[in-house]
Amino acid sequence: MKAQLDWTAYENAGLGDAYADIPKTGGDYAKAVAVCINSMVCLRPIDRGVMCPSFRVHNEVAYSPGGRSRLIKRMLNGEITEEEQATLDRAMDACVACKGCKRECDTNLDMATIRSEYVAQRSKAPTLRQKLFAELPALLRYPRLVNLANSAVNASPWLQSALKLNPSHPLPRVQPAPVLEPHTAPGVAGEVLLWIDSFTAHFAPQSAVAALRVLEAAGFRVHLLKQEHCGGRSAYSQGLIGTARHQAQALIDALWPHVEEARLIIGLEPSTLLMLRDELLTLDLGDKAKAVAASALLFEEFLAREISANRLNLPLREISGAPPVRVHGHCHQKAVGAMKSMRKVLKIVPGLDFDFIEASCCGGAGSFGFESENAEDSQKMAELALLPKLAEEPRAELIANGFSCREQVARLGGPTGLHIAEILARHLT
Repeated sequence: MKAQLDWTAYENAGLGDAYADIPKTGGDYAKAVAVCINSMVCLRPIDRGVMCPSFRVHNEVAYSPGGRSRLIKRMLNGEITEEEQATLDRAMDACVACKGCKRECDTNLDMATIRSEYVAQRSKAPTLRQKLFAELPALLRYPRLVNLANSAVNASPWLQSALKLNPSHPLPRVQPAPVLEPHTAPGVAGEVLLWIDSFTAHFAPQSAVAALRVLEAAGFRVHLLKQEHCGGRSAYSQGLIGTARHQAQALIDALWPHVEEARLIIGLEPSTLLMLRDELLTLDLGDKAKAVAASALLFEEFLAREISANRLNLPLREISGAPPVRVHGHCHQKAVGAMKSMRKVLKIVPGLDFDFIEASCCGGAGSFGFESENAEDSQKMAELALLPKLAEEPRAELIANGFSCREQVARLGGPTGLHIAEILARHLT
């Protein structure tokens, strides 16, 4: 196979007797797969952490990170049967790329990235649905046209069937990008770049407005990109690596002047910002990509860093009678340990009653919940823990920084979620 992604990070992986089953073909990709040494942590019956959403709903070994790994090894060795190949295809379709295994597996198996390569290898002729999801960031710049198309699809069972879209998950309404006018005076606390990704701009513009208010209230001069850019997340997830590479390179070029000025890159949507620190480095985009990765922080990570350094001066007030708040973490937030930052930031809000929900993936997972073949799994994932725990406290507000998480909870009858930036903005004096 000719790998679509850069797997050289695994060039020296697999040393020692435990890794004796590295497949004969696949090069460094095979070594990434062979990181799994059958410790079977992913098969333990647990109700904490993220790993592994699909195994939790199917309870079949093939749907676990380790089960997928074993089948891929057999495939790369030319030993896989037709029945096993069909099982592997289904199991990889059911992978939500949550990155739970990368954090919670004993050997940090990165099944999310392995899945993207797998999808890329079998997507020599991408479907229309794949292409539409991959190019969605560009399409979002035309909200009226997209809304007309979405309305047509939502009203047409035939179109839903043709595109293999989940009929119980309507395509969301696209909003115009927010018009933001940051202050131009020098920031007493420093200068940062607030990256408004395409999904935040068109599905949650209120989060961008709130984040700008908070950062400026804390004394920062906030810079914005002159044009809207996406980092390639959607295309990467669809296995269209060439498209993802093109989108990511354009973003790097736009970010580079700010990196040269030593400005940190602050992002709001976990899946897009964290791509800069992870998947971006598998696209073989050189040293500039590494510098961008080193400069990228989630909004909550940045604020938590300032709190830890005793530098954050954010004027916040208590709101009498405010409802309790429950926090659901995006899988990628959890994978990088960012929930500690969420807790640190929420602690500085006067009088805020908050707690964290212990749940795995919500089942939204980008395009996953919109795909007809994953409709049942998507809902079951939400019903495992997240929805029941929200139902226990119907008065509570929900903080969920991921757009997919908020969309999934709302469509299944839960509360309308807020980004942490919106909570902070509400409490500004």
